[in-house]
Amino acid sequence: MYKIAVIPGDGIGKEVMDATLHVLEAINVEFDYTFADAGDEYAKISGVPLPKETIDIVKNSKACLFGAAGESAADVIVKMRQELDLYVNLRPVKLYPGTKCLYDNLDFVIVRENTEGMYIGQEEYTDEGATALRVITKKASDRICKFAFEYAKKTNRSKVTAVHKANVLKKTDGLFRDTFYEVAKNYPEIETDDRYVDATAMFFITRPQMFDVIVTTNLFGDILSDEGAGLVGGLGLIPSANIGEKHGLFEPVHGSAPSHAGKGTANPSAMILSAVLMLEYLEENNEARRLENALIEVLKEGKVVTRDLEGTASTMEMANEVRKKLEN
Repeated sequence: MYKIAVIPGDGIGKEVMDATLHVLEAINVEFDYTFADAGDEYAKISGVPLPKETIDIVKNSKACLFGAAGESAADVIVKMRQELDLYVNLRPVKLYPGTKCLYDNLDFVIVRENTEGMYIGQEEYTDEGATALRVITKKASDRICKFAFEYAKKTNRSKVTAVHKANVLKKTDGLFRDTFYEVAKNYPEIETDDRYVDATAMFFITRPQMFDVIVTTNLFGDILSDEGAGLVGGLGLIPSANIGEKHGLFEPVHGSAPSHAGKGTANPSAMILSAVLMLEYLEENNEARRLENALIEVLKEGKVVTRDLEGTASTMEMANEVRKKLEN
């Protein structure tokens, strides 16, 4: 039995979390859930968006499922990434049937450095406006590149691409690019190349099939991930994993979507696929494939899906259909 921290958070995070926990009851893995608070709604009650008790619960769990945070996201999810040293943000960009994917053969992964770059939060006002500090270290660059190559080996992928802007950010991104090629020397069996981030954004639209595993810095990874979501039908289909040496936190990319909260219409796919990533992290690979395949069946049939997938089902109705596929 795995001890799992569950943080529903704000908005549709609560709804997709309920749906996913309902589906997980049908897999052949036992979980012991500990529920914890974080986000805008909790901050209104307590004055703090992320209490120490929540961080402690996550630290004492095998993994964490996280729903969504609203305006307090920087004080919740970004802080947890730093507190727990979740230095990897893994975001698959994958075609699923029955979706509005722009291409018919997409399957690549973005490996985003998660702890530094522009997201360290060191900003200040000046007489002229404001400045922000961008930090890229050798240590963080080395370990995120190693993770990308090890992930490629583990998942039988053949190419790793570093994305940067070293022609302008010569010192910070120059360090990242050079470290990438130092690490690549230890993986001669894997093809390597590097691209500027602006060119990569263009190639996402014109030739996305050229990518297999992308490794990049924090801000670039955040932006490219959302562009990747646009390729495969929207944020409702994109999961993510936050992984460190000791902890793993799994969340959909879509955020709290307050305008959709309480309507029961949110697509649970990204949260369910985040649970798939959690199962892979726990090395429960057979159950991960069963869960993903059950969702694929529901998407392929297109009969019991949410509005964004051109259906009429509620969040829980779609989740229940996924559960039926698992049980059958």
